[in-house]
Formats: sequence, structure tokens, C-alpha cells
Amino acid sequence: MRSFALAGALVAGLGTAGTAGTAAAATDAAGAAVKPAVVGATAAPNWGTCPAGTLAGVPADQVQFYSCARYRVPIDHDNATLGTIDIALLKRAARTPATRVGSLFLNPGGPGGSGLTMPTVGQYYFQPQVLDRFDLIGFDPRGVGDSNPLRCFTTQEDADEVFGAQIAVPLSRTDISGTLASYRDYGQFCKNNAGSLLNHMSTKDVVRDLDTLRAAVGDQKLTYVGFSYGTLIGSTYTSMFPKQSRAIVIDGNVDPALRTSDGVQYDRERAQGFEISLDGFLERCDQAGAKCAFSDGNPRAKFDEVREYLRKQPITLPGGGTVDINRFTGGVSSALYSPARFPALAEDLQGLYAALHPSGAQAQTWAAKPLKALTAGKQGLADQNPDSPYTSDDSYFAVNCADKPFKIKQDQVPGIAAQWERESRTFGRYQAFADTAACPVWPAKKPDAYRGPWRAKTDVPVVVVGNYYDPATQYRFAQRMAAELGNARLLSVDAFGHCILGDALGVDKAVADYLTDLKVPAGGQVFQPNVQPFETP
Repeated sequence: MRSFALAGALVAGLGTAGTAGTAAAATDAAGAAVKPAVVGATAAPNWGTCPAGTLAGVPADQVQFYSCARYRVPIDHDNATLGTIDIALLKRAARTPATRVGSLFLNPGGPGGSGLTMPTVGQYYFQPQVLDRFDLIGFDPRGVGDSNPLRCFTTQEDADEVFGAQIAVPLSRTDISGTLASYRDYGQFCKNNAGSLLNHMSTKDVVRDLDTLRAAVGDQKLTYVGFSYGTLIGSTYTSMFPKQSRAIVIDGNVDPALRTSDGVQYDRERAQGFEISLDGFLERCDQAGAKCAFSDGNPRAKFDEVREYLRKQPITLPGGGTVDINRFTGGVSSALYSPARFPALAEDLQGLYAALHPSGAQAQTWAAKPLKALTAGKQGLADQNPDSPYTSDDSYFAVNCADKPFKIKQDQVPGIAAQWERESRTFGRYQAFADTAACPVWPAKKPDAYRGPWRAKTDVPVVVVGNYYDPATQYRFAQRMAAELGNARLLSVDAFGHCILGDALGVDKAVADYLTDLKVPAGGQVFQPNVQPFETP
């Protein structure tokens, strides 16, 4: 997702062909029938006033358009005896009810991103006609945020101890073994504390919740706009419920077939995607000249020199503080999500380079500047409040480890990391010690995940949007998504950053026409972002 501000949209529109009651049932990966929820047979949400703080930042004259609800769904859609959970919903009513098309559900990706308040920022992602004609509905998927958060810890102290032992780029034997052990500890805490929901966190479970919500708000068909991981929600929905799919837009795409069949190879290619984005950043910096603070000399060679130095020892900055390989890699990775951060990233890189070459007044000035992009993460305050409750959730691994099969043992990860860093020097090891290290020891076994087929044909083509230099979901994934789905249209964007809706006017207009009037954009188009890196908006 585009930093942490992405809005995805799961859009439920009023279909023009067929009804949920007469459509054919979908089938899951095992061939068992999965019946869509039926409009009229599903109780409607009880919309009411939103809890205090939910609408923070919404202008007073706009609050009247918002309402909230909680909607009950089964933990296991095939086994009611496991009980239920409540899904938190927030609605922003269509501005012109007379032309209303349907309901537009929003999802931020993640997995584990909270989508509840996304209707409050819909104007940043959608053209006015979309806001006029759709109810925007945000929701927290199961196990996330306000929707029965899945929690592996009972205290923040336990969480801090486990997470504190995880090294982002472990190079020594001690760091490697400690990181692997921390993931085993994490899994044990989840096994002990997460409860029955732990085994029902797959994207298939989320999609069945979504189909229930579609029917609950009275829509015969679903219109969907999903970002990042949300593209897996969208592609899974169209594959399970093709005849309930009205118009689907997916931006920042995963490769659904690869992600759900081979987690190791998928993560390997994710690392490659970050390298492609980094290469593009350094090339654009070189071309930008004085507009990029890191352009003097050879940016690629300078970057490599800084990274290789950090693999051996931290860099101490004249202005105070240090940067190690973990902070460096995580900071660069994060900055690549948003081109607006490229100038700050360039300044930070120049400051680190200057710290290694301190001769000259200019070098001293650069090295003494505070870092802007490579900032350290916020530290927990649990030690100031012993036995403080754990208030986060652990949905990220719960979803990823359900959807992504890892047919390896954890002790193979160090060898995999060494292989990946030979081909993806900056991000290979970093990626290997994330999902690839955690999921082989995750306690949920044999989850009920959807793993295809993906070729179901929707009545209207799915719109697949991909940036050339998207770091987290490389452009090749968008190409594969479009090829794997039964009926899709690829829109390419010559842009950096993760996802693009709201930042490329041509795409925004095409998507608005598609959502509201089912006007399918012409294929083969390459769009431009509103602003290219190192340009002034």
C-alpha cells in the first residue's frame, strides 16, 4: 500500500444483469460449492452514530453524511459452532442520492491495514462523480483493528521482548539464530493466545465476509477497488463469485497464482521488485542533477559504498546518532513507497556518504544534517507501564501465512537469504527474514485458503493498474494479474511508488467512468503521474 495512507475501495454496485439469488454458485480450490450471499436474505446493517474520535478531522458540516455499524459474521462460514465476530463499518453517504449506483467498500491492503476510516479521505483517491454516486464504506477486515483484533500477546512487554529480538538484516550467526528463535516464540504466543480465529484468517475468509456485506447493504453485485494486498481480495472475489462482480479495480497488484502457490518464490520476486525501484530512483537522481542532493558523482556507486560499509559497522553522524544496516535498509525500503519522499531520501543518502568522506566544509555540512527519511521507528513505552495491555493486532502474519504456502523448514532460511542477497544485494536478506522466516513456524496449519483457479470470467473486465517502478508489487505482477484473470484490462503508469490512484489524473478519470458507468478503459494505455520524482508539484 502507498505508505500508510492508501485507500482501497471494495465497491458494491447495483448490478444490471442477474441477481444473487439466481446466479450460479462459485467453487473453492477443492471444488466445493461456495454460494453467494443473497440480497434480501441477509439482515441490513444497523447504521448509527460513529464512536467518539472516529470522525476526527472531518469538517463539522460533513459529519452528517457519516454513520457507523457493526456487522456479525461467522468465524467459520462452514461451521457455525465456532461462534461469530463483528466487522466494524463506516459509511459516507452518496452526495447525490438520486443518482446513487451502490455502495463502495474501501480496503487499504496490508494485510492487516485498517480500512474503517477510509471514507473520510475518499476525495484524495476518487473523482467527484464517484463520491456523488456511491456510498463509501470502510471496514476493518476480520482480525484487524476494531473487527475482533487477532492478538497473540496479552501484554505489551511480551510483544516487545519477542519483536525486539528480530533483526531486519541479520548478518552474524548470533543475530540470525536470535531472529529465527524470535519467530518461533511469536508462533508459540499465537498458538497460546489467539484462539479459534487464528485458523480462519485467510483471504478466502475475508472475501466471504465481503460477499455477506455486499448482500447486507442491498447490492446485487460488487464493485471493488483494492490496493496492494487488497488486489488479492479483489482477484479472489472475482474468482469465487464472478457473477456477483460488477466492476473491479485493483491497484498495486500481487501475482495471485504465485502468491498462493509458492511463498518462497513470491518473496524472492518481491525483493527483486524493490531492487528495480531502487535502480530507477538512482537513475532518476542522476538525471535530475542539482534537484537531487545525491546526484553529484555516481549515485549507484555511492549508494553501494554506503550499504557495504553499513554491512560491517554503523555510521556515526557528526550531529549525533548512528545508522546501522537495519535502519538503513528499512528506511530506504519505506521511502521507495512514495516519490514525495525521494528528495529527503537523497539528502539522507548524501549525508551518510559525506560522513564516510568528511573532508571539506560542504561534506561536514551534509553529514551534520538531521536525517529525514531514514528515521528510526517509534519505541514502545511498555517499560514505563508494567503489564500494559497489548493493543495491536497480529493479522499481518495470520493472513500471509494462511495464503502463502512455504514448503521449507525454517532452518533453510539462512541459505535462502544468502542466495537472495547475491541477486538482490540491498533487499534480498531483508525480505528473507520476514515472511519466509516466520511462516514455516506459524501455528495455523492447513488453513482454508483459496488457491485458484483464477480464470473465472466476469461480465465486465477487471481493471488492473500497475506502476513501472512499484517497489512492493513490481510491474511484472500487474502484467501477470491481468493475464491470469479471465477478463481483465491492464493500465500501465510510468510512475514510482506503491499504487497510484489519486496521483495520476488520467487513471483517476478512467477509473471514475468505469466505476460509475461501466465504461471500460481502452487497453494498452500508458499513463503519467501528476508529478514525476524530483519535480515541483
